[in-house]
Amino acid sequence: MRSPLLFLHIIAGTLGMLSGFVAVFLRKGSRRHGLAGKVFVISMLCLSASGTFLAVMKSQPGNILGGTLTFYLVATGWLTARRSDGEPGLFDWGALLVVLAVGAFEMTYALEAAMSPTGMKHGYPPGPYFFFASIALIAATGDVRMLVRRRTSGTQRIARHLWRMCFALFVAAASIFLARQHLFPAFLRKTGALIFLSVLPLLLLIFWLIRVRFANAWQRPWHRSGPVLAGPEPSLSVR
Repeated sequence: MRSPLLFLHIIAGTLGMLSGFVAVFLRKGSRRHGLAGKVFVISMLCLSASGTFLAVMKSQPGNILGGTLTFYLVATGWLTARRSDGEPGLFDWGALLVVLAVGAFEMTYALEAAMSPTGMKHGYPPGPYFFFASIALIAATGDVRMLVRRRTSGTQRIARHLWRMCFALFVAAASIFLARQHLFPAFLRKTGALIFLSVLPLLLLIFWLIRVRFANAWQRPWHRSGPVLAGPEPSLSVR
């Protein structure tokens, strides 16, 4: 059972990484971006689900939490783009409970690793646990804000979709380039190219969030004939 699942995990991770990089460089909202995004979503859901199941079989709590968080980010990021009305539903409440649980476990393991004589917990130091706990906390904060306001729209909707997808892409890239550097030629390891490819999704995440923010600032509510008091909601199309 483990071998076919591991094969699915590897194929899904490769497709997810490739389609994610293609999608992030295409014009947002275009047909090609949508096609690459669908491949990315399906691949990443398969990657995270199979990885979580393999981690359960191998008794790896840290990887279980990482896989669950990745699945949550992709699913909620995809739903943000699909749902035009922006109104939350029952799925969003369930997703909030999941990410809160992941964050609580990550923080607990981080503290236990920090206080452990070996400085490790389930094979990981405190750093990765604190990092993913902070990501879970940021995601949960966004969920609470959306549920309180009962919708997410405009720039917030675009940013919510972008950062969740880009961080999931980071997980896929780091799992290939950073965690398995021994599979690549020596010159790639010595030049730091693998590290750059691993963190590239985070750099793209920062770039797109800044661009979305400033693009919204440039859209002043003024026309030559006077102020525009109302207008259509910004879409997920970002050039």
